[in-house]
Amino acid sequence: MDTYIVSARKYRPDSFSDVIGQHSITTTLKNSIHNNHLGHAYLFSGPRGVGKTTCARIFAKTINCSRITDSGEACNSCESCRSFNENRSYSIHELDAASNNSVDDIRTLTEQVRIPPQIGSYSIYIIDEVHMLSQSAFNAFLKTLEEPPRHAIFILATTEKHKILPTILSRCQIFDFNRIKIEDIVEYLKQIAGQEKISYEEDALHVIAQKADGAMRDALSIFDQVVSFSGGDITYRDVITNLNILDYEYYFRLTAALLDRDISNALLIFDDILARGFDARNFINGFAAHLRDLMVCKDAETVQLMEVGAGIREKYLAGSAGIPLSFIYEALEICNQADLQFRTSRNQRLTIELALVRLANLQSDAKKKVVPSGGQETQADNLPSGKPEAPGEPLSSGKPQAADISNGAGRIIRKPSISIKESLRGRLPGQDTADVTDPAGQNEVPSVEACAVPVEPDQILKAWDDYAATIEKSRPRIFSTLKSGRPVVKADGSVMVRLNTEAQRDNFVKNIKPRLVKFIQDTTGLSALEIFAEVPDNEQNGKKIYTDQDKLDFLMQKNPELGQFKSRFNLDFDH
Repeated sequence: MDTYIVSARKYRPDSFSDVIGQHSITTTLKNSIHNNHLGHAYLFSGPRGVGKTTCARIFAKTINCSRITDSGEACNSCESCRSFNENRSYSIHELDAASNNSVDDIRTLTEQVRIPPQIGSYSIYIIDEVHMLSQSAFNAFLKTLEEPPRHAIFILATTEKHKILPTILSRCQIFDFNRIKIEDIVEYLKQIAGQEKISYEEDALHVIAQKADGAMRDALSIFDQVVSFSGGDITYRDVITNLNILDYEYYFRLTAALLDRDISNALLIFDDILARGFDARNFINGFAAHLRDLMVCKDAETVQLMEVGAGIREKYLAGSAGIPLSFIYEALEICNQADLQFRTSRNQRLTIELALVRLANLQSDAKKKVVPSGGQETQADNLPSGKPEAPGEPLSSGKPQAADISNGAGRIIRKPSISIKESLRGRLPGQDTADVTDPAGQNEVPSVEACAVPVEPDQILKAWDDYAATIEKSRPRIFSTLKSGRPVVKADGSVMVRLNTEAQRDNFVKNIKPRLVKFIQDTTGLSALEIFAEVPDNEQNGKKIYTDQDKLDFLMQKNPELGQFKSRFNLDFDH
């Protein structure tokens, strides 16, 4: 039985023309050989699997080739080329810095550099993963790298250029390798499939290329894995099954459920995804990518930004036709917020489910919006009962009566984005206002807030705790303030928090309240929220509560050096 060779080794390029996706680099290297402008040190950096070591090997072989072709490639027939291809060359040396990273290894290399090449004009040293060298090894290598013998050329390769000493970088010609484009990977996989007589679906190859994330070696490894699974017939279904990738169909089904405001179906789809073993955070990121693809499909000029197969592209073009852009924009924002909150959430599944509920309500909220002839937007469902009159005129029924909120005690009301009076001001002169009658025959109520969508107080308290959790490590003093001052949600929808000192209250109002209000509004969907802070009168009880600033002032009075230390280092007291 013939020995099996993986595709990454079997189809490894042996000439510059075979290298995929690095045309500018290969052209520069060929020209430097052709014009005899060879440097003494090169650094190839970039992600894994993009051809750094492969290009270094081809470059080294071509430098010592005695019969370079007109196209600038090695001939592969001279003694130097044949010895390199057969792994018996004594002029080209490959070292792994991960296992040869000590000072002694570099000293051995320095002594070896002095020996001239047996075949060819140069001794070429390829050092892979050079960032793994120790600090002492780098320092020992500096002198040799700066002034090597005339016959020595160093080619360094690394995936983490930032870990290499600047003194090393300044001595090298640096070539940054790019991630390989999905289209280039797909075309290369097609060539290999043709040579191996393997049938395939183009959408399946696109999924493999996306999974490889710009690394050709990873793409070839996945290709071999899928071929073994499918038995030589690569289909889209086989690829997503073998690689455990969520099918696009789930995202389309979920989008349809959200547009239909079918919260139950959306939650069931999410539960099915979790039951299949997919991670919730990967799901929300994948759904955000799905929404992004729908967005670019809305414009013919941006369709080219989709990196998928032709069949899936057509499906996205058809699916995006009935989806409003406003929904996509707001849905992307909600998905982004859910991703940010996911890591700090104590109930991560609930975080995603709440995001799905908000996504389903986007269409419901959009249908409530009515644009009157005056050009201003109001909420049709939030109109008060009774007939509103022009500003400054009394209501037709006489004195305005307070809204009855006895049945809604303990529930928070969303405030509308615009008042009825503001809507009336936006009308043109001579236009009549619409009559809105109370079907129950009750008194006219001018309050818009009583008809708004309610939010449970527990939602506000939970959002309060979630915000405190996000700053627990970065701002411990603010976290302590939020936890010590337990909020109370009042019947009118406002929040009251009791703090210990005036300093705490001032700090809360200036530094904490704005971000806290925005976080709670984004989390619960409230359009308006009032938070009040109060301080109990402890002076009457004969007790004085010292603030952190009072304590610091006392310590600096006792020890003046503390104040000098604070001023000298420009320290700020976080209270």
